[in-house]
This record gives sequence, C-alpha cells and structure tokens, in this order.
Amino acid sequence: MADTLTSLLRLLIVATKVKDLDINDPRDALSKEYETQLASGTGSSQADLIFHDTRSLADGASEDLDLAGVLADAFGATLTFAKVKALIIKNNSATQTLSVGGASANQFVNWVGDATDIIKIAPSGFFALTGPLAGYAVTAATGDKLKVANSAGAGATYDIIIIGTSA
Repeated sequence: MADTLTSLLRLLIVATKVKDLDINDPRDALSKEYETQLASGTGSSQADLIFHDTRSLADGASEDLDLAGVLADAFGATLTFAKVKALIIKNNSATQTLSVGGASANQFVNWVGDATDIIKIAPSGFFALTGPLAGYAVTAATGDKLKVANSAGAGATYDIIIIGTSA
C-alpha cells in the first residue's frame, strides 16, 4: 500500500478597527483568507513528504537542519526533500528572536536572495512560506541546509513544519 499525503494550508486574517465617536462608531472590518491545497504526489500543487517537530535551542545556539537525507518523518522514514512546497516556523519563546537561513555551508537558499540572507522571527511570531506550484528546490550535499539560530539570553523552542516532494 502506497503512502499518501494531502495538505490544506490556510492563513486567515480577521481584524476590526473601531473609531469611537459620540453617536456612531464607524468600523473598518477586514476578513481575508489565503488557501493552498496540495494533493498527494510530486508534481505541481502536490507533495509527498512532511516533517514536523517542536525543537529546542539553548541560549545562543543554532542548528542546521539537513533537508536531504537526515530528517525523519513520524513513521521513522528518512526524508530526502527535492522541493519544499511549504515551510512554517513558529517561535514559541516570549523573549527570544530566532534567525532562519544563513547556514555556514550547503545553504538551502533559493527562497532568499543570497546564501547569507536570514529572516528574523520575533518572540511569539511565526513565518510561513509557500510555493505550491514549482516549490523551492533542495540540492543534496550542496544546497540542503536550513539554519535556525537562537539569540543570546535564554533557551527557546520552536515548531517547524516542512512539506515538500521527493522528486
């Protein structure tokens, strides 16, 4: 029996601003939803691999996540991503900033402009990247390391979800 993976990625934004006036309180209400569905497979708008974990980093520590042949799924199978279709990182710390990207070697970089580029995830913030059609290519041994670094001051935990394809 073959493995299958189906994914629904949804970002919902609901915001209301109210201007307090004497008789009438005008409102500006926004409700916006962005959604991507991925069927099982390795083509456009498809995925067949998922990695998810809650990870810990000591004060000032960092780790390089190898996207090609080191991470394991929930069933213990080693994952070798060829493309990343979604990357979500949630910073669970209320005080620490996480930096993502800029590994010292073999950087997974085609989602940023340069190998040294990083994005910072503020305390309690999250970062979400999707590329449902073509995805972001992972090149084993030369372009497969995703660095996550914790700022100095205290330990931090983060949730990470990577959805992608094996081909």
